[in-house]
Amino acid sequence: MTTTATRPTSRATRLPWLLGPAFVAAVAYVDPGNVAANLTAGARYGYLLLWVLVVANAMAVLVQYQSAKLGLVTGRSLPDVLGDRLGRRGRLAFWVQAELVAAATDIAEVVGGAIALQLLFGVPLWLGGIIVGVVSLAVLATQDRYGQRRFETVVVGLLAVVTIGFLAGLVVSPPDARGVLSGLVPRFDGSDSVLLAASMLGATVMPHAIYVHSALARDRHGHAPAGPARDRLLRATRWDVGTALVVAGIVNIGLLLLAASGLRGLPGTDTIEGAHAAIVAALGTGIGVAFAVGLLASGLASTSVGAYAGATIMQGLLHRRVPILVRRVVTLVPAVVLLAVGADPTWTLVVSQVVLSFGIPFAVVPLVRFTRSRDVMGDARNGGRLHAVLVTVVVLVVALNVALLGLLLRG
Repeated sequence: MTTTATRPTSRATRLPWLLGPAFVAAVAYVDPGNVAANLTAGARYGYLLLWVLVVANAMAVLVQYQSAKLGLVTGRSLPDVLGDRLGRRGRLAFWVQAELVAAATDIAEVVGGAIALQLLFGVPLWLGGIIVGVVSLAVLATQDRYGQRRFETVVVGLLAVVTIGFLAGLVVSPPDARGVLSGLVPRFDGSDSVLLAASMLGATVMPHAIYVHSALARDRHGHAPAGPARDRLLRATRWDVGTALVVAGIVNIGLLLLAASGLRGLPGTDTIEGAHAAIVAALGTGIGVAFAVGLLASGLASTSVGAYAGATIMQGLLHRRVPILVRRVVTLVPAVVLLAVGADPTWTLVVSQVVLSFGIPFAVVPLVRFTRSRDVMGDARNGGRLHAVLVTVVVLVVALNVALLGLLLRG
């Protein structure tokens, strides 16, 4: 992971050159966990939970920009700022929960890639998980060897494959306009729909993406002192975040619409394998292959970004650098074990996203607090109105998680 930041140079004056970090972070928003959660929601409830994706994506735009802004203004990642302000016990406790979230993230990404390899080539799931882990190391190596821009190029290329692969089916099976409009009305249908909503939220507002975006912005642009250069970087970052998360939002919404319009009521379509079989039967082999290729690209790209995030978290909170290879092996083991013992892959993905949803407040609450602090942000701190909006986001996330916990405790 790159840790030495450089200041913006005169070359970094045009908008296209300044874009990139948000697209890397956005990969976390179209990982296999999203695929499982959104396909399951669409297959079971049709358009009912579409509003959850719209709200979650709007939250993600706000939160990811704040993370990038923190990195640019302070020259430090969110875990760095946290690590400086917590005592040893606090840092360790915070690191434990962040690592649990990172492990859940990696399980989703590796399992999703393994499913894709099985769909495409018949590879056993446990072996597919190992292959995904090894290839993700090669993706990560591009940053160490060629720099962050090359790493961004590889990841954005995979994001393009994901987008095409997941949206191709909508060309053949377009959604019902009336159903789409009805799905924008906030409502639930029983406790299972709340569980899925929390899963969708956890898959859309990703804790590790919040941690890592501050590092990505810092590593690309460095510490930006107050002045015209910083103003230009912050404007470019708003474009970067907005564009990247619109793409991610379209992909997520497209997955739910595809399941709602073409897969609802068909047996087995609340699993990725069943959905793929139904897609092939209803829309043709070509669309099925495109979907599986998109799923594979999603797993490879997102697990690479997840490893980057894990290194960022550990360095900031424990003040230790761990080789990417070691982190890759450690976080790969739980996913491969689950696949080897025969755990249901799709349900494993959905549950992993629920775990992520519980990790969101631990990332968002400090971020909202720090971006309002004059000590941390100086004159770039958030104003009262924006802070109120961000507090509302935190309250909504916590409320949903409390409701989910209550439902789980009641069985």
